Amino acid sequence: MKITDLTVTIFAWDNIPARSYARHTGTVAAGSSEVGLVTISTDQGVQGHSFFGTNSRGAYMDATTLIRALKPLVVGQNPWNREEIFQKMWARNLHTTARCIGAIDIALWDLCGKMANLPIYKMLGAYRSSIPAYSSSEVLPSKEAYVEEALRIKEAGFHGYKIHPPTNYEEDIVICRDVRKAVGDDYRLMLDPSLAYNYIEALQVGKALEDLNYYWYEDPMDCDDLTNYVKLRQMVRVPILATERSYGGFQAMAPWIMYQATDFLRGDVAIKGGITPLVKIANLAEAFHMTLEVHHGGNSTNNFANLHVILSIPNSGQYEFLLPATTQNYGVIEDIKIGKDGHVRLPNPDAPGLGAEIDFGLIEQKKLEVLK
Repeated sequence: MKITDLTVTIFAWDNIPARSYARHTGTVAAGSSEVGLVTISTDQGVQGHSFFGTNSRGAYMDATTLIRALKPLVVGQNPWNREEIFQKMWARNLHTTARCIGAIDIALWDLCGKMANLPIYKMLGAYRSSIPAYSSSEVLPSKEAYVEEALRIKEAGFHGYKIHPPTNYEEDIVICRDVRKAVGDDYRLMLDPSLAYNYIEALQVGKALEDLNYYWYEDPMDCDDLTNYVKLRQMVRVPILATERSYGGFQAMAPWIMYQATDFLRGDVAIKGGITPLVKIANLAEAFHMTLEVHHGGNSTNNFANLHVILSIPNSGQYEFLLPATTQNYGVIEDIKIGKDGHVRLPNPDAPGLGAEIDFGLIEQKKLEVLK
């Protein structure tokens, strides 16, 4: 069996609401973005698919490098040789992005799952069929808005609520206190200032989170500030969750572990380069008795891929829903939803490959260009 072609169909993602999640992203105006549908074809007629592109990072930003730098490495290869293909692609990472590598890797897993007639999580070795879900906020206009949303999320059955704060550290502490008071002492809360604080600010917020019994404190400082993460972890009792945006792929996890700079590892299939490296990170974390908490994927097929990994490993605790859902869910017939028990499951857990039913009618309607 050989891969005979790889194409990217760019299609419009319309009616995206205005949103803001962090200081480094700013406020993104309402409007449109683009998604890229990666299609890998074989000489036996089987195809694998994935999406790349998000509500704020359109597919055009990466599509050209995917075709120029990566397609020549993939066409002509045996699709079962996913590790070999991944290693060849990663060697070109300076000429492309992890998102492009990840999109191809996911499409290969989808293809091989279809050939094996198995869902990806079973190919990886299924550990469970569902996982608790938590919800992550946007940056909201007031502390009252965070309280109202947290109560609404708790009522909806989510197992936890994560705050993306305004990143004025004193204001953030007040918000964290008010939300804790509103939801009660036993409800799981997390804070993610998305790399916004310096060390002194991070320390002040971390001390406050200790007393408020927050479950984790995510990415408080720059992702290259390993020295201050080591200091921070020594100074606060609230668990630190870092490595979401650490540079260098899965090998970059080793210094964070060896210097004891974080309590959890973090990643997803988009920013770490696919299912293949995310599983490597999970295995590395397990060897050190650590949890890998998987970040949202930014689009529907990435979220399916993330969930397949989560369902195949023992050391991941929950699934992230980023609000609003319209900034994540697009291009598939049935997306991932929370159940009455606060868990998420694959919509069709026995479907081969990703199991995401792609809305090809929508893609044809919204098609902008096909890159070959």
